[in-house]
Amino acid sequence: MKDIRILFMGTPDFAVATLSAIVEAKHNVVGVITAPDRPAGRGRKLNTSAVKKYALEKSIPILQPTNLKDKSFLEELKQLNATLQIVVAFRMLPKVVWQMPEYGTFNLHASLLPHYRGAAPINWAIINGETKTGVTTFFIDDKIDTGEIILQEETAIGPEETAGTLHDKLMVIGADLVLKTIKAIANTMVTLQKQEDTVPLKSAYKIHKETCKVNWQLPLDSVYNHIRGLCPYPAAWTTLYNGDEEVFLKIYAVSKIEEMHNYKFGALIFTKKEIKVAVKNGFINLLEIQLPGKRKMQTKDVLNGLNLEKNAHLV
Repeated sequence: MKDIRILFMGTPDFAVATLSAIVEAKHNVVGVITAPDRPAGRGRKLNTSAVKKYALEKSIPILQPTNLKDKSFLEELKQLNATLQIVVAFRMLPKVVWQMPEYGTFNLHASLLPHYRGAAPINWAIINGETKTGVTTFFIDDKIDTGEIILQEETAIGPEETAGTLHDKLMVIGADLVLKTIKAIANTMVTLQKQEDTVPLKSAYKIHKETCKVNWQLPLDSVYNHIRGLCPYPAAWTTLYNGDEEVFLKIYAVSKIEEMHNYKFGALIFTKKEIKVAVKNGFINLLEIQLPGKRKMQTKDVLNGLNLEKNAHLV
């Protein structure tokens, strides 16, 4: 069995689940690389990453480089003498870093590669109406998410799944897959698979504000998938036209109702307890929304302080 000395790279909660699984499995973690502390909030206090907080609790050495090609950082990296580097939700690495360890550097990606390469695979799988996704471990090369596949694990996407619930599911499955990958590498039992680019690939490019704008002219399922694929973060949004007032509205939880109707798309059908939005082939029932300067609330609670005009609609 190979002597595995692990250097872990990651930043958010998604990465912590994997690091925790590695530590609890008694693997030798010689260090952690995570994002530099950044000022956040009104007080501009320095905010530390979720991975750093965990590493501090476990007394694991931490590196927070701003430049991954910096000579002093590369020297510190060499001194850790890692034989395997594991990357989960971090940034792109320069060749000098990913080539350094004896047994290579592998990444955990939250999709079934080669589909959904990029920054937002969980969101896009739901937005596009997929019924299955998964996680992949692969050795890093000089492009983004294109390296040779080590292992994959598939899971179903439920019809009411949101990006949040799928994130949490894949976080657990991914941590387990990383442990299996470490074991395979340690026991020299890795069979690599090249990624095929012969079929049209589905992308998972970074989500911007405009990506989150709801198009009420689309069919019911497309609107429904778009909203749940952005819930709870970064959240879908729309503009409420209520008489002479324009209101920016974030949308979180929704349900869908298949039903033929003659309403204009984007029209609101509402009572004192609910708001439905007319779309092609049915209605989107708004369950949890957020008005500017307010916290997100159940729609029935929002309606207590929101007077909707008869011709109110969303664009």
